[in-house]
Amino acid sequence: MRAAKLYLMSMDQTDSTPPQAHQPAPDDLTLDEARSALAPHLPMNAAFDGWTPEAVEMAAGSAGIDPEIAKLAFKGGAMDMIDAWIEWTDAEMARRLPPEELDAMKIRDKIRSMIETRLDIAAPDKEALRRAMAVQAMPQNLPRTARIAWRSADRMWRMAGDTATDYNHYTRRMTLTAVYGSTLTVFLNDDSEDFADTRAFLSRRIDNVMQFEKAKAQWTGKGAGGSRERLSLSRFIGRLRYPAR
Repeated sequence: MRAAKLYLMSMDQTDSTPPQAHQPAPDDLTLDEARSALAPHLPMNAAFDGWTPEAVEMAAGSAGIDPEIAKLAFKGGAMDMIDAWIEWTDAEMARRLPPEELDAMKIRDKIRSMIETRLDIAAPDKEALRRAMAVQAMPQNLPRTARIAWRSADRMWRMAGDTATDYNHYTRRMTLTAVYGSTLTVFLNDDSEDFADTRAFLSRRIDNVMQFEKAKAQWTGKGAGGSRERLSLSRFIGRLRYPAR
């Protein structure tokens, strides 16, 4: 339990502030700024070349950035590239869903809108996404993959107005990570019009999350006969990722 708690604390310490749009002259870019500028150009090239130095070189040409600077920006390889793309996706999601629009929605609609917006952003680059998820699933990349997923989930919950600091802070991010991950898996294989099958799947998973929020009262309350009932968080998250058919 102590190890799990320390892991969750390390997740919570990741930077949850979406990157700000800033585009100085190409010759004046820092490496962080170069990564941000290159990020939206990477997937269209990664779809053909994979998440490789060749994709970085092609993206540099599209963005008008010195290829040598681009190489330095992604000297960590594929995971650096994927991380930058997801950072850009976080920022683009926030741009498309300003606070005044989200404030008018219920929580479930906020979460649905944010995930659907992310799917819309990724839709032109499904092959790049498929390749990215394969890279992320490699054993050596799993810790960083988990940190990146937690960061995005944290940003979404903060955009939704979540201010919890107790165990709800962690359970909400864990469940959202599971929902989003399983939705991406369906999305990659969805050929329905306007990804209708994925949207229906997402709605069902969000219904599960809302049921979970209601069940939390039982998790810490007393059940029949005075015995304390406990909800298995790991079992619930497993069902989100691998729902019964």
